[in-house]
Amino acid sequence: MVSKLLALLLFIISLRATQVAAVPYTGTGCAAVHVIAGRASTEAPGPGIIGALVTQVQQQSSQTVSTSSVDYAATLTNYASSSSQGTAATKTLLTNQVNRCPNQKIVLVGYSQGAHIIGDAVAGGGGGRLGARTDPVPASISNKVVAIVQMGDPRRTKRAPYNLGTATGLLREGMFPRLASQEYSATLQPRIQNYCDFGDTFCDSGLDTAVHLTYLSRYQIPAANFILTQIGG
Repeated sequence: MVSKLLALLLFIISLRATQVAAVPYTGTGCAAVHVIAGRASTEAPGPGIIGALVTQVQQQSSQTVSTSSVDYAATLTNYASSSSQGTAATKTLLTNQVNRCPNQKIVLVGYSQGAHIIGDAVAGGGGGRLGARTDPVPASISNKVVAIVQMGDPRRTKRAPYNLGTATGLLREGMFPRLASQEYSATLQPRIQNYCDFGDTFCDSGLDTAVHLTYLSRYQIPAANFILTQIGG
């Protein structure tokens, strides 16, 4: 059943319109804010569709905002391996960015598998069908993250205080719900918005793949406003 749903998502994403890419920061040195983007499964390298959110933040912020994208396979056919690789790549990217610019405010954004890997980077990954468990980055690194926006996260758990969207039922979670030992820290939880709507195939274990592909049409503006508030305008 899972393989059929993944194949369906692969087919639908292949029919999407061209993605919007984020405008790069062209200054020298460290920008005030840095956004790391995790693209969805099967998207071409770069920020993917979540790049539209990054672009909006860059255009509306009064601060300098640089950005980078997680370089990983983003495949569906070997999802466990792909997400593990993506988590490791996110951890490296985040750690290097914090070490290079220790006073920078960091934002993580991700769509679908991209939402999965940015979450695993700061809260721990793996377990069950996802394979061996992996540790998160140290708190000294993750606490530099001032905002996290996830859309269609396959690791979504019910009742989490940072959950948003119409998937309010208490019986369904994502395809690979986060383990209790992988919950976000008390420091990070107020800094997270995790969007999932009722029936989403991947974050709500439903049957509606179209819902999974259209979060930006419903939540891009509130997500951007959240990030702008978190970074201080």
